[in-house]
Amino acid sequence: MPPVAKIRTPVPRQEPAARNPPPTNGEHEDGLKILFVSSECVPFAKVGGLADVVGGLSKALRRLGHDVRIIIPLYSLIDRALYGIKFVGPACVHMGAGMEHWIGLHTALLDGEVPVWFVEFDAYFGRPGIYDGPTGHYMDNAFRFALLSKAALQICKDQNFIPHIMHAHDWPTATLPVFLKTWDRVLSPLSNTASVLTIHNIGYQGVYNANVMPYLGLGAEHFTPDKFEDHGKANLLKAGVSFADALTTVSPTHAKEIIEPVGGMGLAMFLNNRRADLFGILNGVDYSQWNPATDKSISAHFTPNSLRGKAVCKAALQNHFHLEERADVPLFGVVSRFVHQKGFSLLREALPSALDNMVMQFVVLGNGDMDTENFFRYLAGAYPGRVGAHIGFSPELSHLIEAGCDFFLMPSLYEPCGLNQIYSLKYGTLPVVRATGGLDDTVQNYDEATGNGTGFKFWEPAGRALYYCIGWAVATWFDRPQHILQLRQQAMAQNFDWTVSAQHYVDVYRHALRKKLAAPA
Repeated sequence: MPPVAKIRTPVPRQEPAARNPPPTNGEHEDGLKILFVSSECVPFAKVGGLADVVGGLSKALRRLGHDVRIIIPLYSLIDRALYGIKFVGPACVHMGAGMEHWIGLHTALLDGEVPVWFVEFDAYFGRPGIYDGPTGHYMDNAFRFALLSKAALQICKDQNFIPHIMHAHDWPTATLPVFLKTWDRVLSPLSNTASVLTIHNIGYQGVYNANVMPYLGLGAEHFTPDKFEDHGKANLLKAGVSFADALTTVSPTHAKEIIEPVGGMGLAMFLNNRRADLFGILNGVDYSQWNPATDKSISAHFTPNSLRGKAVCKAALQNHFHLEERADVPLFGVVSRFVHQKGFSLLREALPSALDNMVMQFVVLGNGDMDTENFFRYLAGAYPGRVGAHIGFSPELSHLIEAGCDFFLMPSLYEPCGLNQIYSLKYGTLPVVRATGGLDDTVQNYDEATGNGTGFKFWEPAGRALYYCIGWAVATWFDRPQHILQLRQQAMAQNFDWTVSAQHYVDVYRHALRKKLAAPA
């Protein structure tokens, strides 16, 4: 049985302002009211690209004139003083099986623009990690994030924010569309609210013990193969796919991949059933945080027309990792979580041979799989002055790697979108990528005849293919230096600002509203 946390004594809530319910035709001349519900958001809590998307997209939508709010957990790792997080009041969240949780509601502004609500419930979120502890995944993750999703509905009611759209992100909040269609439907002010579910990484589906179903307040009619049931367990993402009014994933190519048996990872059939409501929208980038002309985390600024600062950053990066300070040697970099998806099996196969046979340097920042961590420690010891490894995570160092490297390696086995290759483009650090998902969408392959392109691609998910692609980049560095300069300038000219993608999301929101309001009550 999940725990009940005690917090501050409930206090009377001030009378809310009059509600502004969603319009009956799905349109709104003054913009949409949109609620993001997510397990992550920069700068408050981040594990991967999900946090960047929630932060960047919400700001872009707000600048387009839409009223966007965000709900995330108030993890104990979040510095309340640093972000000016203030207590608003208590709220009571009713889960299934008669469970009642009192949560604390807090608020702050994201970059002075987007209101963020934080759900305080120490029994679930007062832990050292977001999804994992020292011994692995928290076994009650399904309970933890189900509470977050249900709390979002209660907060909207209590705070009198009745959104046109509730936007859920990945498996942690995939139960949000379920609750929206099964909870208090007759009299709820949220009856006309539509839901959108974005699948950031289909490899993580939130598959847990079926004993979570009573806590969700859902009967056996929902534990079926077309909804929650997955080989006797509850698949939260699968249920979200079934219940959401519209679905998105984070690149056009990946939207095609996930309806195929391999790319769908068990959900292809169900996603195919929702093809009319499935959209692939390429992730954007928040250039206020990732721009070599203004970046506060790098050693010198630079632009496409003045690259002197990039050479300064390269020297600073070599010095940081105790590498030989050589401007004439190509420097490759990796910034990543050490997980199978990111192609580290390919890197383990290709890098020793590349370092033995090519003139190059390599640096890596990341952590995760223990064998991969040990491999990079070994590599740094075996190639002193040529390889550097930082096992851990450092936002500042990730910026310096993007700025100081000549090439950036992303040999992902699958990649819904990827953000680091987009950051790399802006910093003139040429991506070396496997042509999958968003990597294929965002990187233009180098043409030796003309010098056109923005990076180097390979297709086969094999170490030898990565090895030869690294060799192609190294050969271009030494044999066609004029093309390296051309590629850099072309890469830095690419624009993946959130504004265009945000407008595509607005189109999806309109689609979801039309679908929702056309459906029988």
